[in-house]
Amino acid sequence: MSENSGIQQGSPAIGAAGSAPAAPGAGGSECSGTAVGSARIAVKKTQLRSSPRLKKLEKLGVYSSCKAEGACKCNGWKSQNPPPTPPPPTPPRIEQPIAVNLLEPCRSCSHSLGDHVTHLENVSEEEVNRLLGIVVDVEYLYTCVHKEEDADTKQVYFSLFKLLRKCVLQMGKPVVEALESPPFEKPSIEQGVNNFVQYKFSHLPSKERQTIVELATMFLNQINYWQLETPSQRKQRVPTDDAAGYKINYTRWLCYCNVPLFCDSLPRYETTQIFGRTLLRSVFTVMRKQLLEQARQEKDKLPPEKRTLILTHFPKFLSMLEEEVYSCSSPIWSEDFMAGSSGGQIPRVISVARPLYCSSSSSPVDTAGGGSVSPAWKTNSAVEPSPFFMIMGVCEGGEKRKSSEPLSHEYTKKSRVIGDIPMELINEVMSTITDPTAMLGPETSLLSAHSARDEAARLEERRGVIEFHVIGNSLNQKPNKKILMWLVGLQNVFSHQLPRMPKEYITRLVFDPKHKTLSLIKDGRVIGGICFRMFPSQGFTEIVFCAVTSNEQVKGYGTHLMNHLKEYHIKHEILNFLTYADEYAIGYFKKQGFSKDIKVPKAKYVGYIKDYEGATLMGCELNPSIPYTEFSVIIKKQKEIIKKLIERKQAQIRKVYPGLSCFKEGVRQIPIESIPGIRETGWKPVGKGKEVKDPDQLYSSLKNILQQVKSHQNAWPFMEPVKKNEAPGYYQVIRFPMDLKTMTERLKSRYYTTRKLFMADMQRIFTNCREYNPPESEYYKCANLLEKFFYVKIKEAGLIDK
Repeated sequence: MSENSGIQQGSPAIGAAGSAPAAPGAGGSECSGTAVGSARIAVKKTQLRSSPRLKKLEKLGVYSSCKAEGACKCNGWKSQNPPPTPPPPTPPRIEQPIAVNLLEPCRSCSHSLGDHVTHLENVSEEEVNRLLGIVVDVEYLYTCVHKEEDADTKQVYFSLFKLLRKCVLQMGKPVVEALESPPFEKPSIEQGVNNFVQYKFSHLPSKERQTIVELATMFLNQINYWQLETPSQRKQRVPTDDAAGYKINYTRWLCYCNVPLFCDSLPRYETTQIFGRTLLRSVFTVMRKQLLEQARQEKDKLPPEKRTLILTHFPKFLSMLEEEVYSCSSPIWSEDFMAGSSGGQIPRVISVARPLYCSSSSSPVDTAGGGSVSPAWKTNSAVEPSPFFMIMGVCEGGEKRKSSEPLSHEYTKKSRVIGDIPMELINEVMSTITDPTAMLGPETSLLSAHSARDEAARLEERRGVIEFHVIGNSLNQKPNKKILMWLVGLQNVFSHQLPRMPKEYITRLVFDPKHKTLSLIKDGRVIGGICFRMFPSQGFTEIVFCAVTSNEQVKGYGTHLMNHLKEYHIKHEILNFLTYADEYAIGYFKKQGFSKDIKVPKAKYVGYIKDYEGATLMGCELNPSIPYTEFSVIIKKQKEIIKKLIERKQAQIRKVYPGLSCFKEGVRQIPIESIPGIRETGWKPVGKGKEVKDPDQLYSSLKNILQQVKSHQNAWPFMEPVKKNEAPGYYQVIRFPMDLKTMTERLKSRYYTTRKLFMADMQRIFTNCREYNPPESEYYKCANLLEKFFYVKIKEAGLIDK
């Protein structure tokens, strides 16, 4: 039986306005009173639960309704409501325990207290202990309501108090009733940070990437134990902010995340798992400032091996994350962010652990100026490390993870699909690639002939040899001398490299405030750039000039320039480039992904872009999920993984068979299966030993099978692609969706050149269904029945062995 309490959306609860009675610690980052108060509550619950049953019933009697004859309406003399109006501030007082026994009369109805607990005579000890825990939480919230000074905070205290009191009376389980239930936004903060790690750092070697994962884990832990500022405080600090939206999120955070820390009879959720970017945006700036400030203050307390990580890498990590948090076009906050740049599903790389000294309850703390770091980072060691950064988390049982153990990787166990490479195998292969140069390229200017075009430029950028800046002229601001010098340098580069273009025309566009230029700076001077004009209302950007000075060419600068330009436009939500290329530039633009197939409707760009005689209009459509500046690194990483997988497979085939000599004797052809060793590799003949070589025959067989499958009575769930509104989260779980409609279209386009491709797609339909739906569901059963029917038909057609 569950009880609901209506919590008014937007009403702040336990927060900074007043002091939490059981945790009298002052606001700030060193809130030791929180741990003391929560520990006091936990001890009180333990003592009550270890008392004799008679004592337990005496405690419950004053909170339970009277069961005496005569329809008594008494709900227990300690169950009266606290005053609804804010009382004047009063100093903390220590409540003296009141001794009662079941023979005493109730102070409200005069019946004995024994009449209040007759319904508990046959109740199990476990249920009595649960009710005692709720009673302790009721008493705590009762005191909070009396001592809280903020009216809105008092209101939510009071609502939660009534909820728990009602649960004691009706022996129910507390459920906070609201307009929405967790999670409140997707993707969550935790998923967004996971996506950020994959999006920005998936190309790094395993050791460096592990460092990033530690930083991300530490950041998520801080959010989970961060004390938010009250809406009234925030309104004073940021008057122009969306006060109503923050108030709603603040109330949700208190009811679902903060209060349950010390009132553990209420269900508790992690902040990072039920909130998304909206809440993160509201706290990120203040939180980042306080974290870095505290890190600098406590640098002497940090262990030496963590000092560089905290003081050097963490600020850079937060700066990069801040860009993605406040960017309107960042792909990491898309629900469709399923695949990394390598094309595979992104595993959940960050497992948020509770901080040290983590108990199941923790009382609220006064906060000022935007929040504080929870004191739960304290440890019980003799030499107390900094409460700010304890990177290695602790499980709920309190066992510290050994530093040699990797962070928890929670991979979803997925059914095997034909053609898939297990994620476990890929991780195992990646762990064998110990040489960073094998995947990232050597740190030298002497690169191999097979290196990516932009590899040398990317390495120079990492070492700080070159820089990229988007600059432009302005008529509203005071001219910056450095920017003006760079603009003059760009004008000179374009004029020198584009001799057929009038210098006056180049100068006018470079210094036109409507145009911007991505400049390439080396040793303080301009060596190249791309001049462009953005048309946000039309959804495209026109590239006007693109050039690199002649003595700096053939170093990959042009490719790296274009990749930076692509990422700049993705952040500004413009995903199409248009340009007129002359005969000398067409080759360059083709290498950068441009083509003559223009995706932008003609009505969008006619009259907006400049037309050049004798030039070819080319376009490029950007994919917001691709980190273009690291794309070649990721491709190289994929190739290295495939190479290792091939080497593993080759190592398994140890036996060397003699070559074929039959052709010297005049034999013109032999069956494939007669080649020595061919069967040992796993090759099997199709059906009755005959490959279907005729494309028309294969098409006819597959068409007949597909038609029979579509006509089957259990095929109805798989006829069309799954709709997002009908199956929430489906495309977050299923990496490669498939359906019979898509297979029909693929068959018509002659995509299925072999029966394996056809079987793989069909098998994927069944595997996806069983992966997303529970075994008892109708869809799961349909998949099993249709799969059996399919394999019967595929065998009848002779495409596999019977």
